[in-house]
Formats: sequence, C-alpha cells, structure tokens
Amino acid sequence: MGAQAQERIYRCGNEYTNTVSEANAKNCKLISGGNVTVVQGQKSASASSGGAKVASAPSSAPRIDTADQRAKDSDARLILEAELKKAEARQLELQKEYNNGEPEKLGPEARNHQKYLDRVAELKAALARNESDIAGIRRELGRLPGSVSTAKP
Repeated sequence: MGAQAQERIYRCGNEYTNTVSEANAKNCKLISGGNVTVVQGQKSASASSGGAKVASAPSSAPRIDTADQRAKDSDARLILEAELKKAEARQLELQKEYNNGEPEKLGPEARNHQKYLDRVAELKAALARNESDIAGIRRELGRLPGSVSTAKP
C-alpha cells in the first residue's frame, strides 16, 4: 500500500477536523508543521444522556484476594490515622501560636507592625488549611470499608 498525503487539519479547541466548511464555521485554526493522529473514542449511552456511570473492572482484570484487600485497607487506615494525628498536633501548635489572633510579637515585628500583621494573616490561613486537611482525612477514613464514623465537631 502506498502512503497517502495528509489533508489539512484544523484545530477547534479540543477537537480536530479536516472539513473546511466546519473549520470556517467554528473559527478553527489550521495546524501546520506536523502530523496529527486522531483516535476515535466511543461514547457510552449513559455519557451522552448525562447519566453517571460507575466504572467497573473488566472481566479480564486480576481479582484481589479478600485477605489481601483487608490488609491493604488496614494499611490505608493506619496511614490515615497517623496523618490525622500529625495534622491534629499541628493544629494545636498553630492555635497556640495564633493565640486567638494576638500572637506574641517577634523581634523585628516590634519595629515593623506590617510584618506582624502579615504573620498573623499567614497563621490564620495555615489554621484554615490545616483544619481543611483534618476534615479531608476524616472523610477518607469514613470512606474505608468497615469504618465507624469518628467525626469530631
């Protein structure tokens, strides 16, 4: 078989076309200086109708032994619990340093009040980020199989 010359390819956002009329209608840009390989994907019926589809493993996928899965879940729980303890300890440190919005002034901050205000703002942001991290870790722990909700206020 002989190789065919490639037609002009136009890019329309994340889509490509070689139809000139479609390219003109959508204000597409001509691609020059390279070959484009396009692989057609299949759209599922649920994706086109807007319904959510749950992904499932193909039948050829290897099955995981339930004991192995329990061990992995247990390891994940231990890791998350350790992370939660570290995040909670960090939160206590931050709260102590923040001192209800009035942390102690450090040396250079006595002469430059803006430095003090900047540090107070950084501490407040760090407290919020850390609180968000703690909430995320708790959500992940709650998603693990066989978990009992241990949400704290």
